[in-house]
Amino acid sequence: MITVSPATGPASYPALYPAGLRLTGRRVLVVGGGLVAQRRLPHLISVGAAVELVSPEVTPAVEGLIGAGEVTWHRRRFEDADLEGAWYAIAATDDPVANDAVSRGAEERRIFCVRADDGTEGTAWTPAVARHAGVTVAVLSNREPRRSAAIRDEILEGLREGRIVARQDRERAPGVVLVGGGPGDPDLISVAGRRALMEADVVVADRLAPRELLGDLPADVELVDVAKLPRGRSALQEEINRVIVERALAGQNVVRFKGGDNFVFGRGFEEIEACREAGVAVTVIPGLTSPVSVPGLAGIPVTHRGVAHDFTVISGHLPPGHPESLTDWDAVARLHGTVVLMMAVQNAPAIAASLLAGGRPAHTPVAVVCDGSMRTQRTVLSTLAELEADLEREDVRPPAIIVVGPVVAVAHPERYAAAHRR
Repeated sequence: MITVSPATGPASYPALYPAGLRLTGRRVLVVGGGLVAQRRLPHLISVGAAVELVSPEVTPAVEGLIGAGEVTWHRRRFEDADLEGAWYAIAATDDPVANDAVSRGAEERRIFCVRADDGTEGTAWTPAVARHAGVTVAVLSNREPRRSAAIRDEILEGLREGRIVARQDRERAPGVVLVGGGPGDPDLISVAGRRALMEADVVVADRLAPRELLGDLPADVELVDVAKLPRGRSALQEEINRVIVERALAGQNVVRFKGGDNFVFGRGFEEIEACREAGVAVTVIPGLTSPVSVPGLAGIPVTHRGVAHDFTVISGHLPPGHPESLTDWDAVARLHGTVVLMMAVQNAPAIAASLLAGGRPAHTPVAVVCDGSMRTQRTVLSTLAELEADLEREDVRPPAIIVVGPVVAVAHPERYAAAHRR
């Protein structure tokens, strides 16, 4: 717990003695069922306190906690006897008289009591609290709740992002963690994913993984480049599997760092199979999946009420008619929903021709979102009939997500007014 005292301030503020309360299985009384109680109850529940709530009315959210059996509700006004057997009390009504009765009764019984309306009249103050990876952060700054919350959030952000890591206090467990980095912007990686990177011994990284994060790695973290360039140099999947397994068996904590999501055309499960076969512990931290997040960043929904009730994600790395293709393009052409194409820039003209041949209208809207989430992100608007020419004119290069369907017209009615009416 951190206690922050201002250099100057009201002399009436007492010195505080920080302590952590072990309330698991112990009775805690909360008086009042409004918004203050709604904020306090989840923390009490999370530590296993036996919470009893006294209030004539409660908010819908509090009623949900009661209905789930997490809180015992006495639907009436506070009575002095309610304090019997309590270890801790919170006076959280909007009535100062009722709160005063709770705090006086608690004082008589030597029960620490928080008063939500006037902290100076209580015997305890509620800190700004956060929990992360087994660490509880509690900050008190002499009745300055915004300052307490700001300091707490700074510490919590440091813990989540790996800037505050006591790595010497424990041995890092050997094994492999598959981390999806999201569409590319380093701010869009998950909290768990960033923490795993900062705690790794070895990071095995793809070309499309958020590259800025690699510069934040601690100096002693080894980086292994396994980039796969489109129609260019690439690391074989078998070699990637060998590297991650070999390093994990040598006792290292290995992060396999990929762009997007490990399991959406990411071959992540092949890496899981390799680890399992070798007896290596493997866990997964998924990332934002590009076929949904990139259109969203461009302001294009993949579904919309009354327009598209389904969306289909397809890898376009093989053109229609290719002997190794597993996609039934005739069936795709008959769909009325949204089609999202990944890795399809080179084969987009052939795919468009196949969809047109299968019955999709020539004026079907198409959006090509290039460099999704990056500083260079741009959107090229087209139709199935015009797609090939537009791709060439706009010099579209991978990576790009292609969205086909009327949802594009919903997002850009000014471009597709006639098509949208149809």
